[in-house]
Amino acid sequence: MEKIRFTPILSPPITVKGKTDNPASTSSFADKFKDALHQGDLKISKHANDRLIQRNIDISEAQWQKVGDKVREAKSKGVQDSLVLLKDAALIVSVKNHTVITAIDIADAKDQIFTNIDGMIFVQE
Repeated sequence: MEKIRFTPILSPPITVKGKTDNPASTSSFADKFKDALHQGDLKISKHANDRLIQRNIDISEAQWQKVGDKVREAKSKGVQDSLVLLKDAALIVSVKNHTVITAIDIADAKDQIFTNIDGMIFVQE
């Protein structure tokens, strides 16, 4: 019986012009990615704005920043609609649209049932 010989066909190495493994370009991409994640502030719907005024709910800039950060984090985990609990308020947020839908005083929220929520965010001071 004859032996069958396999001769591998060697391809010449492929070189791509213009591509380098420069760490500066990698960090540049990382910076751009990080900036893209932090772009866009949390929007407040007209309804939510009316509720904040009517119910005399005051949320500090630092709290808004924390809420925005947590909403971005929730979005990365696949959350679409979230209940956000603050010290003095509860917010319903469309994570998908990065928009506050409504707001309620935390004392009034204790007796409420929240539906169509697939995530909850608790923001401490």
